[in-house]
Amino acid sequence: MGITSKLTSRQKIKYRIRKRVIGTGETPRLNVFRSLSNIYASLIDDISGKTLLTVSTLGADFKTAAQDKMKKTDKSKIIGKLLAQKALEMNIKKIVFDRNGYLFHGRIKAIAEGAREGGLQF
Repeated sequence: MGITSKLTSRQKIKYRIRKRVIGTGETPRLNVFRSLSNIYASLIDDISGKTLLTVSTLGADFKTAAQDKMKKTDKSKIIGKLLAQKALEMNIKKIVFDRNGYLFHGRIKAIAEGAREGGLQF
Protein backbone atom coordinates (compact mmCIF):
# COMPACT_ATOMS: atom_id res chain seq x y z
CA MET A 1 0.00 0.00 0.00
CA GLY A 2 1.43 3.32 -1.09
CA ILE A 3 1.02 6.70 0.46
CA THR A 4 -1.36 8.89 -1.51
CA SER A 5 -0.74 12.58 -1.82
CA LYS A 6 -3.31 15.33 -1.42
CA LEU A 7 -3.46 15.77 -5.18
CA THR A 8 -4.21 12.14 -5.97
CA SER A 9 -6.81 12.02 -3.20
CA ARG A 10 -8.48 15.11 -4.65
CA GLN A 11 -8.37 13.56 -8.14
CA LYS A 12 -10.18 10.46 -6.90
CA ILE A 13 -12.84 12.56 -5.20
CA LYS A 14 -13.12 14.72 -8.33
CA TYR A 15 -13.78 11.74 -10.59
CA ARG A 16 -16.33 10.37 -8.14
CA ILE A 17 -18.21 13.67 -8.16
CA ARG A 18 -18.01 14.09 -11.95
CA LYS A 19 -19.68 10.71 -12.49
CA ARG A 20 -22.88 12.15 -11.03
CA VAL A 21 -22.75 15.89 -11.75
CA ILE A 22 -23.58 16.81 -15.34
CA GLY A 23 -24.34 20.31 -16.58
CA THR A 24 -26.86 21.00 -19.33
CA GLY A 25 -27.87 24.15 -21.17
CA GLU A 26 -30.70 24.87 -18.71
CA THR A 27 -28.76 23.86 -15.57
CA PRO A 28 -25.04 24.33 -16.20
CA ARG A 29 -22.33 23.00 -13.92
CA LEU A 30 -20.57 25.50 -11.64
CA ASN A 31 -16.95 24.36 -11.61
CA VAL A 32 -14.58 25.85 -9.03
CA PHE A 33 -10.78 25.87 -9.06
CA ARG A 34 -8.64 27.42 -6.37
CA SER A 35 -4.95 28.15 -6.53
CA LEU A 36 -2.83 29.50 -3.73
CA SER A 37 -3.70 33.13 -4.35
CA ASN A 38 -6.59 33.16 -6.85
CA ILE A 39 -9.93 31.46 -7.39
CA TYR A 40 -11.76 30.69 -10.63
CA ALA A 41 -15.41 29.79 -11.23
CA SER A 42 -16.95 28.66 -14.52
CA LEU A 43 -20.39 27.69 -15.75
CA ILE A 44 -20.09 24.75 -18.14
CA ASP A 45 -22.57 23.05 -20.46
CA ASP A 46 -21.29 19.46 -20.61
CA ILE A 47 -23.70 18.32 -23.31
CA SER A 48 -22.44 20.80 -25.91
CA GLY A 49 -18.96 20.95 -24.36
CA LYS A 50 -18.91 24.74 -24.00
CA THR A 51 -17.96 27.10 -21.21
CA LEU A 52 -20.78 29.61 -20.83
CA LEU A 53 -19.25 31.99 -18.31
CA THR A 54 -16.02 32.44 -16.35
CA VAL A 55 -15.24 34.69 -13.39
CA SER A 56 -11.96 34.91 -11.50
CA THR A 57 -10.06 37.12 -9.10
CA LEU A 58 -7.90 38.22 -12.03
CA GLY A 59 -10.78 39.72 -14.03
CA ALA A 60 -11.57 43.40 -14.45
CA ASP A 61 -15.06 43.00 -12.93
CA PHE A 62 -13.55 41.68 -9.75
CA LYS A 63 -10.94 44.44 -9.57
CA THR A 64 -13.67 47.10 -9.51
CA ALA A 65 -15.80 45.25 -6.92
CA ALA A 66 -12.99 44.26 -4.55
CA GLN A 67 -10.89 46.25 -2.14
CA ASP A 68 -7.24 45.94 -1.25
CA LYS A 69 -6.21 43.75 1.68
CA MET A 70 -9.25 41.44 1.59
CA LYS A 71 -9.20 37.90 2.90
CA LYS A 72 -9.37 35.10 0.35
CA THR A 73 -12.78 33.93 1.62
CA ASP A 74 -14.19 37.44 1.18
CA LYS A 75 -12.82 37.52 -2.36
CA SER A 76 -14.47 34.17 -3.02
CA LYS A 77 -17.83 35.44 -1.84
CA ILE A 78 -17.56 38.39 -4.24
CA ILE A 79 -16.70 35.96 -7.06
CA GLY A 80 -19.86 33.98 -6.27
CA LYS A 81 -21.99 37.12 -6.37
CA LEU A 82 -20.42 38.29 -9.66
CA LEU A 83 -21.00 34.87 -11.19
CA ALA A 84 -24.64 34.90 -10.08
CA GLN A 85 -25.14 38.39 -11.48
CA LYS A 86 -23.72 37.43 -14.89
CA ALA A 87 -25.65 34.14 -14.94
CA LEU A 88 -28.94 35.92 -14.25
CA GLU A 89 -28.19 38.26 -17.16
CA MET A 90 -27.92 35.12 -19.34
CA ASN A 91 -31.27 33.85 -17.92
CA ILE A 92 -29.62 31.06 -15.92
CA LYS A 93 -31.27 30.60 -12.54
CA LYS A 94 -30.57 27.00 -11.63
CA ILE A 95 -27.15 25.30 -11.59
CA VAL A 96 -25.43 22.19 -10.27
CA PHE A 97 -22.39 22.69 -8.05
CA ASP A 98 -19.12 20.89 -8.79
CA ARG A 99 -16.67 21.46 -5.96
CA ASN A 100 -13.93 19.82 -8.04
CA GLY A 101 -12.74 17.48 -5.30
CA TYR A 102 -12.22 20.19 -2.69
CA LEU A 103 -13.83 19.97 0.72
CA PHE A 104 -16.94 22.12 1.15
CA HIS A 105 -15.54 24.72 3.52
CA GLY A 106 -13.57 27.94 3.38
CA ARG A 107 -13.29 29.47 -0.08
CA ILE A 108 -15.43 26.81 -1.79
CA LYS A 109 -18.25 27.36 0.69
CA ALA A 110 -17.90 31.15 0.29
CA ILE A 111 -18.40 30.89 -3.49
CA ALA A 112 -21.51 28.78 -2.95
CA GLU A 113 -22.92 31.23 -0.41
CA GLY A 114 -22.19 34.20 -2.69
CA ALA A 115 -23.89 32.50 -5.64
CA ARG A 116 -26.94 31.69 -3.52
CA GLU A 117 -27.10 35.27 -2.23
CA GLY A 118 -26.85 36.46 -5.83
CA GLY A 119 -29.99 34.51 -6.76
CA LEU A 120 -28.80 31.15 -8.11
CA GLN A 121 -30.51 27.95 -7.00
CA PHE A 122 -28.69 24.68 -6.35
